[in-house]
Amino acid sequence: MAVHSKHPASAPPAAPLREKTSHLALRAWCIFVLFTALAGTAWVHAFGEGVTAAIAIGSGIFSVVLWFIVRPPVNWRRLPWFLAGYVAWATLSLTWSVWIGATAITLLLLWITTTQALFIGSVLTWREIVRTLASALKWVMGLSLIFELWVAVFVQVPVLPGFVPREEPVDPILYWSRANLFDGGRLQGIMGNANLLAPVALLAVIVFAIRLVGGAPRRVLLGGWIALSGYLFIRAGSATGYIAAIGVAIVLGTVLLMRRAKAPGERTKYYIGYAVVGIGGTIALWLLRDRLFTALGRAADLTGREEIWAAVRERIAERPVIGWGYSTPWVTSEPAFDGWVNDHGQSVMQAHNMWLDVLMQLGIIGLVLIVLTYLAFVWRSWFFAVDRPRWDLRSDRPYSPISLLPSLFGALVLVQGVSESAPLLLWGWLLLALFAFKIKQSPHIGEGPAEQRLAIERGELTRQSP
Repeated sequence: MAVHSKHPASAPPAAPLREKTSHLALRAWCIFVLFTALAGTAWVHAFGEGVTAAIAIGSGIFSVVLWFIVRPPVNWRRLPWFLAGYVAWATLSLTWSVWIGATAITLLLLWITTTQALFIGSVLTWREIVRTLASALKWVMGLSLIFELWVAVFVQVPVLPGFVPREEPVDPILYWSRANLFDGGRLQGIMGNANLLAPVALLAVIVFAIRLVGGAPRRVLLGGWIALSGYLFIRAGSATGYIAAIGVAIVLGTVLLMRRAKAPGERTKYYIGYAVVGIGGTIALWLLRDRLFTALGRAADLTGREEIWAAVRERIAERPVIGWGYSTPWVTSEPAFDGWVNDHGQSVMQAHNMWLDVLMQLGIIGLVLIVLTYLAFVWRSWFFAVDRPRWDLRSDRPYSPISLLPSLFGALVLVQGVSESAPLLLWGWLLLALFAFKIKQSPHIGEGPAEQRLAIERGELTRQSP
């Protein structure tokens, strides 16, 4: 006859581990912060500059308060010091800036963005960062499609900022949406600019693909998000975006090839080969730029950018060492920028080249600091991607798809920076600071004091999808 033991060998049944509500709320806040940075000008177009400024300042203060409440483990000796040096030099430019009002306003944005990046990097693990970024990108992609669909179906005429329909034609640069969803024209999404939509859509494809390869749940839906992001990327029709996609593909192929090398010496031939291809490709791109940009429907001077660069170079020549003072973006209410360089009758808000922009604002010293910032980031993110995870004698640990993200992001913004200054602010700067900080804090995904302590405190499962 069967007898029930009073001392069972197995543990009593229990509910599966769940994340705490407080941590779910924390991650939801991080999604909002990332969405705010990714959406960019959407807040200005929808609610105006005053409301947007209030959201930016309020969210920054709230994140600082949360930081003090949560008190995540941070190794303050391991910070991205070149990036910190650039921020410090930009702040110091208050002492010599010729447009001190613009410097003060944009410095506040720089400090808020940098603080938000460090906050997210300290309260989230690597896996959570990718999940949170994916969620924010879903909101941006989904709302962009819904907005364009609303304008095309219900409004049926272009829309100006503030949700104002405009039947009488004006310069297309003024439109928030041009109602192009069904006529084959370029889409602008909630950002109101096709050149801003394209890189975000490309970033979304990268992040969703990493999630898919990493075995995330709801794979069919992830495939749908990749398709939507690819569709918006193509419909944005950005020449810079297409070139950035090529750059991302080359970096991805190189990383995967480097991972196949079984000994460090085997990588040397690949480095030499890709250096030759990279230098040759750059020269060929410059020599054939007329044909390339004509094929992409753009002028050889990148739609007037060479005129902007010429004006910026004139100012650089006057104050080459320390520059004129930080202002990213250019504050067009400042007399020095108002009407200085015009595009379609509108004052330009950037140099359309991040290196020239930094050189004009912060001089040669600022340029050296931003170059060192990117060199350090590219160096660390590269080996973060190509080196097998190892912190003991074991040398056969599998690669994580997450380790590809910083390098692919770097390729995207470096190409974008040739014709845009966007990598210096909003999501470009936030993700640069976030990844640079996180790589130094947690060089191994899921391992190390910071990653493990956060996971233990939150009751997370040991095995998570990226």
